[in-house]
Amino acid sequence: MLGALVASSPISFSAFGAPVKKTGRSGRLNLSFAPYELQLRHAFNLARSQRTTTPDVQVQIEYDGLIGYGEASMPPYLGESVASVTSYLSQLDLGQFSDPFRIEDIHEYLDSVAPDNRAAKAAVDIALHDLVGKIMGQPWYKIWGLNPDKCPNTSFTISYDKNPKEMAAKIEEASPYKVIKIKVGLDHDKELVEAIRARTDVPICVDANQGWTDKEKALEMCHWLAERNCLFVEQPMDKKCFDETAWLRERSPLPIIADEFLQRLPDVTRAAQAYDGINIKLMKSTGMHEAFQMANLARALGLKVMLGCMTETSCAVTAAAQLAPMVDYADLDGNLLIANDRFDGLKIVDGKVTIPDRPGIGVELI
Repeated sequence: MLGALVASSPISFSAFGAPVKKTGRSGRLNLSFAPYELQLRHAFNLARSQRTTTPDVQVQIEYDGLIGYGEASMPPYLGESVASVTSYLSQLDLGQFSDPFRIEDIHEYLDSVAPDNRAAKAAVDIALHDLVGKIMGQPWYKIWGLNPDKCPNTSFTISYDKNPKEMAAKIEEASPYKVIKIKVGLDHDKELVEAIRARTDVPICVDANQGWTDKEKALEMCHWLAERNCLFVEQPMDKKCFDETAWLRERSPLPIIADEFLQRLPDVTRAAQAYDGINIKLMKSTGMHEAFQMANLARALGLKVMLGCMTETSCAVTAAAQLAPMVDYADLDGNLLIANDRFDGLKIVDGKVTIPDRPGIGVELI
């Protein structure tokens, strides 16, 4: 359930954490936040972990009667928690800012408070972009000058399950989508692929989550997957195995995409030395502001660009979708994997990312 809301200044709230619009003008940014546990529809089986929930913190910024929504989603590998996020957010004094359009200055302030806390910063950034877009009366894809018709199809993620009925249910759930993303890096990678290929021939992409430990075997898997209509391989080896990944990239018939290796803007240039592309996620990049810069830099370096997400509500996923017209691949299914979404936002129409034509990040509370 949504926990007690913490606010940096007094603010009234209606049921389920939705702020009541104030009369008058405050002229300052008012931050509030609350923990919220995401319930997954199916167990998420990764190379190094399994989980059925994801910790999350919902964030709101109020300014002159308008509300911007944001969130921090924290899968274990990010190294953040509800405690660390709420501790960081409690230190912020956004009330010192009277102009929400000073996004660059606000980001400099966010980084000055603490060096890491990327998901916490992303939550503030998303809420800030939502607020500014609402002030302007425009969605961010329009503010950035992007064409929503260029949004790619999104992949839909499934992971292995030893229960045949559960595995069949996961594959069936993915049937409306034109790309399937599978989590590999376990002992039954080929079994999972064969189970999917027995039911559908739609393209797949694989995410090893650093699970492959031998470059020769990784190369063998890349060749095997290439014969089974695979589009690319995401983070095949440990992010520390830079030279091994560069070796694999030179020989692989499939593009190699950086995920865990890549966090923020400075990582993009180095990624170009060992990867064919990057996977940008708001929870790693500190939000939309830096993600937009990362996508532009990657393009300049000749890299493929993938836009991903964590298990998140439609708030963060729809915020990420504002960049979708810029990318080659999209993996924006995080909201579809949870059972307790709070927002209405992006839609997947015939497998394609479809961005709402609403101001800000384009979401509404359900």
